[in-house]
Amino acid sequence: MKYVILNLLSLILCVPSMAQDAQWRGPDRNGMYPGSGLLKEWPENGPEMILKVEGLGGGHSSPILFQDRIYITGKKGELDYLSAVDMQGNLFYQVSYGRAWDETYAESRCTPTLDGDRIYVVSGKGEIVCLNAENGEKIWTVNAHEKYRGELHRWGIAESPLIVDDKVIYTTGGNVASVIALNKYNGEEVWKTKSTGDSRAFVSPVFYENGNIRLILAVTANYVLGISPEDGSISAQYTYLPDDPAAQRGATNNTNSPLIRGDEIFVSKGYDQYGVMLKIGSDGKALREMWKSSTMDTHHGHYVYDNGYLFGSNWLNNSKGNWVCLDWKTGKVMFEDEWITKGSIVYADGLLYCYEERSGNVALVNPTPEKFDVISRFTIAFGSGPHWAHPYISDGKMLIRHGDVLMVFHIKA
Repeated sequence: MKYVILNLLSLILCVPSMAQDAQWRGPDRNGMYPGSGLLKEWPENGPEMILKVEGLGGGHSSPILFQDRIYITGKKGELDYLSAVDMQGNLFYQVSYGRAWDETYAESRCTPTLDGDRIYVVSGKGEIVCLNAENGEKIWTVNAHEKYRGELHRWGIAESPLIVDDKVIYTTGGNVASVIALNKYNGEEVWKTKSTGDSRAFVSPVFYENGNIRLILAVTANYVLGISPEDGSISAQYTYLPDDPAAQRGATNNTNSPLIRGDEIFVSKGYDQYGVMLKIGSDGKALREMWKSSTMDTHHGHYVYDNGYLFGSNWLNNSKGNWVCLDWKTGKVMFEDEWITKGSIVYADGLLYCYEERSGNVALVNPTPEKFDVISRFTIAFGSGPHWAHPYISDGKMLIRHGDVLMVFHIKA
């Protein structure tokens, strides 16, 4: 009830609130998790596993944690399911919310977005769904893919919904619109952008606010878009295609959300395509290219910022990549080191958490620009399939999902 009251007060007072209770890659979607007092090294066999839950459905999405309750999506049969469990492993509910993607890499890939007493998810076939976070009951559903005649990319839909003010933001692609905003309370359309004429990508949008400039940053197959959250007008646009027309492999397979630092954003797409640093104009009406990097072509593990440096992994082929550090301002390569293979990366309490995708090694890494400096490591022993789900850190705990298994590790010192 307190969340309902707060939501009503926000509407009455027109007070925007950007940070959701829990969502994809943390409060600001940048892989930076708040908190302190975490372990600075792990025991030889890794931190203590305090919870293991099975039977959640196949998925590459991340779990989220809020006030002792974990929310996670998973695919069972032809449907996507949302499950809610507590830290004792009690299952509060497991409800289907839409049709799952049924072709290559069919597991659920949408991380839930918690906003007050509601939770928002996207099915593998493009249904945007709002549910009651307490009991899992559906509040509204919009089949955005069919309604807006969205254009699927080759591996379907892999997007986590963004909440900005009272709107749910979603990338449709196609000829009707590129991005839409729905009223988060009832699912009614608030606005839709003009179409850029290309397909969607696999990117979850992020929110940018710097001074009086407020933008939604969304990525389609060919563009990075700066969109007004008030009316959906596209105020800034960057064409994100290879310099060499012959280098088309993976050219439109964007997977990584833009990483924001001040008025600068970094975006990368993998497959030997360049990563690029863009600067947003002071009027919010330009995305100016600052530098490119052929080294930081991150596949789908994303990247993080620390103390003037950019950390992540790159793409050598679909099963191999190195770990990289670049100077944020110049793009200079500080190191490119081999450690098993590429993977996902997040940051908490001054350290990097790296989860390589082939054999499931998790490393605690010192964020130095001198080398890939592993402090501790252990191997995920449960679950099946590639290790593609990004770690989630909250309340002194590290949550990792592998296939249909959820594991929670105690990382508080």
